[in-house]
Amino acid sequence: MAMIIAIDGPAASGKGTLGRRLAAHFGLPHLDTGLLYRAVAHHLISAGEALDDVAAATAAARALDLQRLDDAALRGRAMGEAASIVAAMPSVREALVALQRAFAGQPGGAVLDGRDIGTVICPGADVKLFVTASAEERARRRWRELVARGEPADQAAILEDIRRRDRRDAERATAPLAVASDAHQLDTTHLDADGAFAAALGIISSVMASRTKS
Repeated sequence: MAMIIAIDGPAASGKGTLGRRLAAHFGLPHLDTGLLYRAVAHHLISAGEALDDVAAATAAARALDLQRLDDAALRGRAMGEAASIVAAMPSVREALVALQRAFAGQPGGAVLDGRDIGTVICPGADVKLFVTASAEERARRRWRELVARGEPADQAAILEDIRRRDRRDAERATAPLAVASDAHQLDTTHLDADGAFAAALGIISSVMASRTKS
C-alpha cells in the first residue's frame, strides 16, 4: 500500500532526522525540501547574484536538479538563513511545487519534510506530522550540530537566527508555516531522536490502523 508521510515544522525541530529515519524504516524515498531552497540560495551566492533577485532565484529554482542536493555547502547555518529569504518568494515556491509533488507521487509513496508539505504540497498525505520544539532547545541542537562539525557557533546568535526565521516563515504571504488541520503535533523539546522516532511510529501506526478499519 502506498503511503505519503508529510512532516512539517520550524527550523531545527528535528523533522529532517525524523524524516530520514521514517523513510528508512518504511523503505520509502525521502526528500528534505528545505534543501531545495538552500540549493537555490547557494546557486545565487555562487553566481554572485543578490539573494533578493527574484528573477535569478526563480530561474535557479526552475533549473534545480534533485540529484545535486547532497552538497555539504548546503548544510551550514548561513545557507539556512539565505534559504529562508528565497523561500519567501512566491515565484520560487511555485517553481518548486511540481518538483516536490512529483517526488511524493512515486509508486509506493514517499516521506517529505519541510514547512508546507501537509498544507500545500501534499494536502492529501496519508499521515501528517507537525514537529516542533522550543526555540531555546532548537538553538541548542543547532549549536551542538555546528560544534560537532567543527564550525564556529554562538548559541545566542543561533537563537536569534531561529526566532527571525520563525517569524519570516510564519509571516510570508505564500505558503506560510502552519499546522494542517489534520496534522498530528509532536513536541520534541524533551525527546531525543529515538524518543521522537518512537512517538512518530506510534502516531503513524494509529492513523493507518484507523484507516484500515474504516
